[in-house]
Amino acid sequence: MGAATLDVEATRHRVLRVAAALFRARGYAGVSMRAIAQDCGMTAGSLYHHFSSKEDIVVEVLDRGHVAVHEGVGAALEQTRGRDGARRFRAAVEGHLLALHQNTDFASANVRIFGQVPPDVRARNLGPRLRYEKLWDDFLEELKGSGTLKPSTDVKMVRLLVLGALNATLEWFDPARGSIEDLAATYGNLLLHGAAGEAPSSS
Repeated sequence: MGAATLDVEATRHRVLRVAAALFRARGYAGVSMRAIAQDCGMTAGSLYHHFSSKEDIVVEVLDRGHVAVHEGVGAALEQTRGRDGARRFRAAVEGHLLALHQNTDFASANVRIFGQVPPDVRARNLGPRLRYEKLWDDFLEELKGSGTLKPSTDVKMVRLLVLGALNATLEWFDPARGSIEDLAATYGNLLLHGAAGEAPSSS
């Protein structure tokens, strides 16, 4: 790979990092190609040399967001292979939360703007999204098989509940004022075991 190619790739990555931070802060509609170019210290014309449209940038930001959480959860599951199901579930929760709050802006931008982007952009992001959902579905099926989850558990509903709850922490959790690990342990226990105590006797 030549120096020119490396420069192009470095510039593209810088543009995507800047765009992800802007989308995270301002939402999809609040970010223009001009704003991205300005924050990158380049002209709009130079930006169009690397990306043909705002939608092309958004697709890559969304893709990288799903890759970030996928890699975080995948690594957590690999590191806890052979451990009990509850421990692995908490590790998966922690992997997702770390990707959202500490790793990059890509995962958090993905959560914030996915519902705001045009349908054709969401469709272009479908592959990475489905692969991440399958990672959770397969893992939850594994927990059913091991007895960590009840045999009657609806895996899809649990996955929607878990990811929805974790993604919502972007609205209120401040990593500067609390521990991701503590949050993951609390959420992991709540999502796996619930908040109710022992059911009262019917007698």
